This record gives sequence, C-alpha cells and structure tokens, in this order.
Amino acid sequence: MSSMAEATRLVRQGRLLEATARLQEGLGGRTPTMPTAPRTPGPRARTSGRAPGTVTRGAARAAGGTLAYRLYVPTTLRPAAPLLVLLHGGTQDADAFAAATGSDEAAERAGVVVVAPEQSRSANAMGYWNWFRPGDQGRDAGEPALIAAATRDVAERYGTDRARTAVAGFSAGGAMAAVMAATHPDLFCGAGVHSGLPFRAAHDVGSAFAVMSTPPARVADGGPVPLIAVHGDDDRTVAVGNGEAVVRSALAGSGRVEHARTTGRAPGGRAWTRERWAEPGGRALAESWTVHGMGHAWSGGRAGGSYTDPGGPDALAVMLAFVGFTDDGPVG
Repeated sequence: MSSMAEATRLVRQGRLLEATARLQEGLGGRTPTMPTAPRTPGPRARTSGRAPGTVTRGAARAAGGTLAYRLYVPTTLRPAAPLLVLLHGGTQDADAFAAATGSDEAAERAGVVVVAPEQSRSANAMGYWNWFRPGDQGRDAGEPALIAAATRDVAERYGTDRARTAVAGFSAGGAMAAVMAATHPDLFCGAGVHSGLPFRAAHDVGSAFAVMSTPPARVADGGPVPLIAVHGDDDRTVAVGNGEAVVRSALAGSGRVEHARTTGRAPGGRAWTRERWAEPGGRALAESWTVHGMGHAWSGGRAGGSYTDPGGPDALAVMLAFVGFTDDGPVG
C-alpha cells in the first residue's frame, strides 16, 4: 500500500498520530541520496569553520505556547540591521539547518541577524511545521503566532529594521514560510520558499499527501508580500509543480505583470532557470529558480549537510538578494 493511501486510511479511522507519521515519512524521513549531484560548490563556497558572530538561544511565548529559537548575531551589528527568519525542514533542527545552508557565514558577510525558530517535538514528533493544519494557517493562533512572536522579540531586542524583515524555509519550513507571508504582510518584506508548498494547499494529513505529489490546480491568495521560490525539477518528495503553485499564489492578487526568463549554470554544477514577475517598470512581485536535475535538497548547501545539493546555485544568496539584503545579482 502506498504511503498516501495508508495515511488516508488512517485519517478515515481517526488514527491521526499514525497518519501524521506516514506524512512525515513522505516528507523525507530518510536523508535522500543524490549520487549524480556535483560535489563542487559554486563561487560562494562556504568555509568549514564557524562564523565569528554570536550564537545564542531564546524562547518566545504566544497563543498559550512557547517556541524555542536559535539566534545568530554578526560580529559587526549595524543600527537597523536586516532580520531573517529561517525555518528548518522536517527531521532537522535549527543547528543542522544553519550548518546545511551556511546561514551563519552568509549572515556574517551581509550583516544580517538570523533567528531560526525550532519546532517542538511535542508539537510534531519528527520536527515538521504543521503547515497543513487549519489551526496553524491563521494569524493569531498556533505556530504562525509563535513564529511571529519570536520575530518581534528579536526585532525589539536588537533594534533591527522593521521594514527589512524576511522569512524563508525549506520543505515543511518552506510551506510555513508561505503561511507566514500570507498571514503577516505587516511583519515581512519578503519570503523564500525552498522545495515547499503554497499557502493553504492542504487542510489535513490526507490532503497534504495528495498535494505533495499532485500540485494544486487552484491556489489561495498568498497576499502582497514579494516571494521567491526555489525547487529542484527532480524532486520526488514535493513535486516541482508546487514551486510553480507557490508563485501563482503570490501573484493571485496582482494585476498586469511583466515576466522575464533567464538561464544559467552553477560553475561545475547544475543548470538553472530563473523567472521573475514584476509590476510594469517597477517592484518585483515574485521570482522562481528551477534547479535542473536536483531532488529534495537545499540548493548550494554544504556537502554532507542535511538535505543539501552543493551543485546548485546558492539558494540563500539568491533569497537575500531578492529581498534586498544584499546587492548581489543572479548567483550561479
């Protein structure tokens, strides 16, 4: 019996915890192997040493709950620095995700404060954000309220720029980043969804399984926050069409847009296609990077990291550039 059919059967029997476990397996309970992935990082290769900034821990409280987080503050903290909220994927924690993406090093170079909320294992036994539950898809309750509280706590403590606060995530964390952008447009200036799913694409375990393999034909309005999606076109866990659906959701409330398409290749690595949608002659509304031949992995991440493909373009770099935290152009 397939994982999706088994999960659906369990849901119908009311065995939600067991069904969730099946969903977690489908979301990537095993670290994928990608023997064909080039192991040569691009020009933004990250050193193996620890970044010189400060790593601390904190906790935020909201909606009757508590959420722990990891915080990286760069060595030189300028007034009104940008703030990035980084949401890990399933089976990961904040430390593993920082190591996989090289977020500490990127934050040090760009002068960005990075807060990485960490899903409670009591909320999800394998550390997945519950992006598919209606109670975790609204503004003032559940996981979105907790993530927003962590964001505000750090912004207040370090005096970060309220107009330059962005959210990004991978897989289940990418799906939750889409939820945060849709529910908190007053808090975030941009969002990055890597190998994730669009806002309100599912309402329970069974529909989550379904949309992971068959992207939605219709999408909810993802709100006005500019959004960038990164996805591998060989992703067997979250189908690449979900990256396209994320963009459609981001553009749902837009009028006429201009579209541009470019292609390239990471040096010694994977080819990519970049598409960009903008208001006529103006502000970027959405961008997508399709990494050819890549599976369910963070593009441009560290070799040996949790769910990474070093042969792709540097996903964190393109996200930071899209939200205006760096002046970099297309990274490949």
